Amino acid sequence: MHSVNDYHSAIQLRSDRWSALREATSSLARKPSERQANKCKAAIEELFVSLAVIEPYWAFPGMAAFDHMRRQFEHGSFDDLSFAVNRVTRALTTGAYRRRHIPLERDSIDSEEHDDEAMLSPEARAMSKPYFEVLIVDQVNEHQERWLKSNVNRMRRSEDPFIYEAVVVPSLEDALIAVLFNYNIQAIVVRPGLVLQSKVDQPILTKYLNNAGGQEQIEAMAPEDIGPELCRLIARVRPELDAYLVTERSVEDIAGLDLGICRRVFYNQEDFMELHLNILRGVQARNKTPFFNALVEYSRQPTGVFHALPISRGKSITRSHWIQDMGAFYGPNIFMAETSATSGGLDSLLEPHGPIKEAQELAARAFGSKQTFFATNGTSTCNKIVVQALVRPGDIVLVDRDCHKSHHYGMVLAGAQVCYLDSYPLDEFSMYGAVPLHEIKHQLLKLKAAGKLDKVRMLLLTNCTFDGIVYNVERVMEECLAIKPDLIFLWDEAWFAFARFSPTYRQRTAMNAANTLRAKLRSNDYAEAYEKQQKKLKDADEETLLKTRLIPPPSARVRVYATQSTHKTLTSLRQGSMIHVNDQDFKGEVEQSFHEAYMTHTSTSPNYQIIASLDVGRRQVELEGFEFVQRQVEAAMSMRRAISDHPLLQKYFKVLTAGDMIPEAHRESGVTSYYDTEQGWTDLWDCWEKDEFVLDATRVTLSVGGTGWDGDTFKTDILMDKYGIQINKTSRNTVLFMTNIGTTRSSVAYLIEVLVEIAKGLDDLLDDASRMEKLSFERRVRNLMEDLPPLPDFSRFHDAFRADGVTTEGDIRTAYYLSYDEKNCDYLELQGSLQDALDAGEEVVSASFIIPYPPGFPILVPGQVVSKEILAFMRALDVNEIHGYRADLGLRVFTPDALARKSNKKLSTAAE
Repeated sequence: MHSVNDYHSAIQLRSDRWSALREATSSLARKPSERQANKCKAAIEELFVSLAVIEPYWAFPGMAAFDHMRRQFEHGSFDDLSFAVNRVTRALTTGAYRRRHIPLERDSIDSEEHDDEAMLSPEARAMSKPYFEVLIVDQVNEHQERWLKSNVNRMRRSEDPFIYEAVVVPSLEDALIAVLFNYNIQAIVVRPGLVLQSKVDQPILTKYLNNAGGQEQIEAMAPEDIGPELCRLIARVRPELDAYLVTERSVEDIAGLDLGICRRVFYNQEDFMELHLNILRGVQARNKTPFFNALVEYSRQPTGVFHALPISRGKSITRSHWIQDMGAFYGPNIFMAETSATSGGLDSLLEPHGPIKEAQELAARAFGSKQTFFATNGTSTCNKIVVQALVRPGDIVLVDRDCHKSHHYGMVLAGAQVCYLDSYPLDEFSMYGAVPLHEIKHQLLKLKAAGKLDKVRMLLLTNCTFDGIVYNVERVMEECLAIKPDLIFLWDEAWFAFARFSPTYRQRTAMNAANTLRAKLRSNDYAEAYEKQQKKLKDADEETLLKTRLIPPPSARVRVYATQSTHKTLTSLRQGSMIHVNDQDFKGEVEQSFHEAYMTHTSTSPNYQIIASLDVGRRQVELEGFEFVQRQVEAAMSMRRAISDHPLLQKYFKVLTAGDMIPEAHRESGVTSYYDTEQGWTDLWDCWEKDEFVLDATRVTLSVGGTGWDGDTFKTDILMDKYGIQINKTSRNTVLFMTNIGTTRSSVAYLIEVLVEIAKGLDDLLDDASRMEKLSFERRVRNLMEDLPPLPDFSRFHDAFRADGVTTEGDIRTAYYLSYDEKNCDYLELQGSLQDALDAGEEVVSASFIIPYPPGFPILVPGQVVSKEILAFMRALDVNEIHGYRADLGLRVFTPDALARKSNKKLSTAAE
């Protein structure tokens, strides 16, 4: 049996414990030998003890049923015990307990077929009422608990849209543990009888409790503050939940308190019906999908179509003799809901006033923004909208050099002066990490010293990166605002939309950090801390400022934007994306320009199915995002453990750890790995709270150089072609496995089986190989793992595209459009004329974006000087896809005459 340390979360621990209990009780019911029976009994006793710690926090099967099963075991009723445990385990696995009562006695079962939830059609599941659980926090005895639950159950009515069961816990600590254990909880009722501390003392519970609020803060509370404080603490952990406070305190005492997620206060009364109705209304507020509902209603209306879209209502398909297969494949509803109309209960994405507007407002609530805008053509377009709305020609923008290409093209469209920031390189894996805060501050301070700080408009960073490096968002914004108090931040969270719904991950999202920072800047204590630091840093030099954790003035403006590919990490049709805004100056300064940029890039005929999927995806994460993200993390952690623990896989593969991907200087917590074979799991919370960079645990980067195959070959020829495993990110010697909210444990198991089969095949191949074949294999491995070209930094913009030689920003727009005239360009071959030009000391300047896949970002941009390091890297690349490079002609560069004309024009303009 696995120990607690073998599990990353209590959810997976609970599932496996019940499965193990089913196996043990089934074996015991088969009347094995005395020795085997004793072994089963010992296992069952241990399982009951471990489950007794977890089960009080769940409504099913409930402690009464759990205690009854323990008594069955103690009294030797092994057949009945086996039957009951099997019923519970099956109901937990299938979710049957959500749809009906699960009797655990043999004589109450009419048919085994009734137990098979797998037989239910998707339509039947959709018609059933959604189930959730309500947590009641009150220190009551067994009789009072039954009274509470019976009163809750009596309030149920047939017309209720949902069904729920109650879980009762006695203390604040138990309540915090419950909301972290039990993903079914959607509402909390905090009654005046609750106490502070839990009677349960288990390491796994302590870990969860520390993550929620910390022992010191909890233990310092006065008794009358416990209830309100619980509402505030749960708001930090699961802000999507609803809380209801039953209190004996006066209205005056409660009125001025911060009650976190509390939706309503009940004053010393037992109005269970009013409470019941409020609970249902609170969940319904999250369950609403205004645009999806409008689209469904539209699809049911009889209409006559006299506008564009022959496919609308499926007419062009049903009347066809040749494309009926398309209709059969997709089904009728997708075509019934297809329209270009903005009437009939629908809405316009460009000027929303109805259900789309409401859907966007609900999304803003869910993701913690002030405004949210939907996009139906991907985050690439979202990035261009934000950049065009905020950046004016000549504004200086600090940009992560290895960001998505849409940002680079956005800089061209906006006419920005681009100051590229270099991420730290990971040469041994042919990938970049993220931009150190030291580098960002250094560039800002250089611009300040040059008198250009007023021109600096925006900092643009990718969080998290494709490879899973996550910034300390709040710290970055604090320190940058300390230098430039009105700096705008654009965080590309294309791969991070799911993070809002994990307590650990949420703290590093742009919207959460913006809200935290806004609250912090308003506090009196903060103002005092700022004044104290200002006195200390008076006349400080750059080196001191770089080493100091700076804090911004209380007058700083919090201006934060985040773009998210909802379709990449949450439920949405492809290209469904969102822009989240938390900008204090949006209404006064940006709203009009944002609207114009949105109109520029958004189609007048957006796909309504995509908008509806964004609406439904938001509903899902508000109601079950916590559960799904927990399971996603579990799947990734299981993958890490399975590969790290397998002796055969260790010969050819290595899971890259935080220590491999983040330099020690940026890991203040000292955490190097999330899983260790000997010590088990490391608590993520510590490093996610402290470190400059952390590694997203849901992304598993696997070093495959030990197989002798490069990353692209391993991806295409082995994983995809041979085994049907799809991935989309590789480097020279790694492949990236991205889990998502749809990843199952079965998928992880299949991947491990495939890797084991590959490793066995390599063992067999090398076992039969000749000496020369083994030498060849070792040489390939060495070339992939040791003889790697260093990753080049951004060289510089050519002087023709720079305002001066003092700071590094460059005019990428001018360079981009200069290349439109073919007379200004030439081609140089990598292996010949380009090398000769650099050897001769000539300045060679790229006329194009050069984007190899991998790594998938520009290693050259228009106007950038080609360095010897960049040339060496390009020559060492063995990838098949390099955008912007013509293998038949070479690298497109500016002619010396074009550069001279541009330089002379710049000088004459400056003289004027």
